Amino acid sequence: MSSMKPEPPHNNAIKQYINVLFPYAYNILGAVEDAKDAVQGVLTKHLAGAKEQVKDEKSYLIKSVINLAINMKSRQRKTTRNEELWLPEPVATDDAADRNLHLNEVLSYSLLVLMERLNARERAVFILRESFDYSHAEIAKILSITEDYSRQLLSRAKASIFKPALKRTKAQDAHAQEVLERFMNAIRERDTQQLESIMAADIQFHADGGGKVPLVATICIGASQVAALQILVYHRFLRFADIVYTIVNHQPAFLSFVKGRLTSCVVFDLHPESDMLLQIDAILDPDKLKSFTLTHFNT
Repeated sequence: MSSMKPEPPHNNAIKQYINVLFPYAYNILGAVEDAKDAVQGVLTKHLAGAKEQVKDEKSYLIKSVINLAINMKSRQRKTTRNEELWLPEPVATDDAADRNLHLNEVLSYSLLVLMERLNARERAVFILRESFDYSHAEIAKILSITEDYSRQLLSRAKASIFKPALKRTKAQDAHAQEVLERFMNAIRERDTQQLESIMAADIQFHADGGGKVPLVATICIGASQVAALQILVYHRFLRFADIVYTIVNHQPAFLSFVKGRLTSCVVFDLHPESDMLLQIDAILDPDKLKSFTLTHFNT
């Protein structure tokens, strides 16, 4: 007979909050481990405090995580040099990730990249209003600002990122896989004309090696330049890699494995109607890839 005592009901309830809180922290920070640290820090402090003074525990914890994440994001921005390209950490959101339904609240990768233009508070307001459907009154209470200022921050955020990227449907994902198979075949065959035909003329390529991985290019713009770069990188570095299609932050992506080790995660932004490639983001920073398979919380 087991001598283990059942956990107190309150502790079980706190554990259930981990999945709820993670998307708030991650969408603000764009970093998996930092988001987990924020959630853990808030829950640890809450468990050690006077919980009877908290009337609405869920709202209190969400508010605490958001404000901690804002402070952490502000510090993160200060430690990133202006010349560095910083891409968010990827999160698996394929069918296997659906066991954690809260991962559906994780923003699309392309939108997270655009949101790097925002300061931490603008980012928080945009996320709360556009992703979680909070009213300006609720946002003002969470961030200790006025409703008018909340509206101003949202307006500034929208002006900076233009429009949010929409989540793709299952049908669009299936078609995207076909497009990306053509993309890979064109690269393997060095078919520049075919490759450029599925790219927007002003396509952008971004790569983040975290200063740890040598890069052929950090930023590349234009179909002919990006096509040439993709062919060069594949035939120089990835000819013998295992390349696996998946869904990352609700967008199609390729994972490249060399001798069983994940070496890159490449996320594609496709036009929702034409399926032309609009943007390619390559994450090669080993620290960001290390967290990729650790984004599910066991509760």
